[in-house]
Amino acid sequence: MDKRFWILALSMLLAQGCGQSQPGAPAASPAVTSPAPSVAAATPAKDAPFVSVPLGLDADLNIPADNPLTPEKVELGRMLYFDKRLSADGSVSCATCHNPTMGWTDNQPVSAGIHGQKGGRSAPTVINATYLKVQFWDGRAKTLEDQALGPIANPIEMGNTHEKMVATVLKVPGYQPLFEKAFGGPPTKERVAQAIASFERTVLSGNSRYDRFVAGDSSALSDSEKRGKDLFFGKARCVTCHLGPIFSDSAFHNLGVGMGKKTPDLGRYAISRKDRDRGAFRTPGLRDVSRTAPYMHDGSQATLEEVVDFYNQGGEKNEWLDPLVVPLNLTADEKADLVAFMKALDGDPTPLAEAPKMP
Repeated sequence: MDKRFWILALSMLLAQGCGQSQPGAPAASPAVTSPAPSVAAATPAKDAPFVSVPLGLDADLNIPADNPLTPEKVELGRMLYFDKRLSADGSVSCATCHNPTMGWTDNQPVSAGIHGQKGGRSAPTVINATYLKVQFWDGRAKTLEDQALGPIANPIEMGNTHEKMVATVLKVPGYQPLFEKAFGGPPTKERVAQAIASFERTVLSGNSRYDRFVAGDSSALSDSEKRGKDLFFGKARCVTCHLGPIFSDSAFHNLGVGMGKKTPDLGRYAISRKDRDRGAFRTPGLRDVSRTAPYMHDGSQATLEEVVDFYNQGGEKNEWLDPLVVPLNLTADEKADLVAFMKALDGDPTPLAEAPKMP
């Protein structure tokens, strides 16, 4: 069957519905005579009409001018994303730590790379990563293309070099026509990164019950979730940092997580060398958040209930604690409602991508 068919099918599977509502701020429910449909009509992505953008997300996928999104690149990137041959010993792929069946992460506090080695940070989800202004917990990569190459050469992740990775891909005859079709030339590290980034740009989650509520379906949220919504945008002040279509400001904040350790992870400081960035990490998005446990950059909090308790106490005190992090004084019922609302941000259904047949 023609490969373009599978690209279109994949795109539809990765994104449900459409729309341009802005979920970063509360909206009054308009009067409706009947509930809104559970899945809205498709809206094509800007500059990539073959990708359907779910309700609540922006149609602009931040596609760079030097890497226009095409079905051929997406399909090639999907293969590379799942291909363990990109690692030094053929044991690890992008999907190992960013598994579509696990919220596009691995549901582990810290991920295991080549030879079972473990780092100190939890694998962030790929979901809606195209909307982030920077990549990685510390923001060391500005684009998905930059991010895609990092793990390949990381000695405790995929343990390879970019040169050896390209040499491996060149030895796979089936990849040659795919690169020619997608790029008009042979594999290079830059083209590998562009293909993987292209695939990742189609990993979208929206059309949550909250999005349908904002679009006019007043029955989409339960009473508890509605109370949680009001807390999120009000007393709990979550929207201060978790704002916009993906509920992230893409900025860095010190919450105090892990700062009591003898040698704490200083996060953004390692990149910026600015004291204000000590212990600061990028704000994660909240879509599909119930599927991406455990939480925080070190995976130290197993449940959303633990996360809310942590915020409720005002984080962990340290010299560089973000002044935005203060005790919330939420009651037990309010905390439960807040968790209920965050679960209502899960997409419907979870975007999935199966491993393709490798060349």
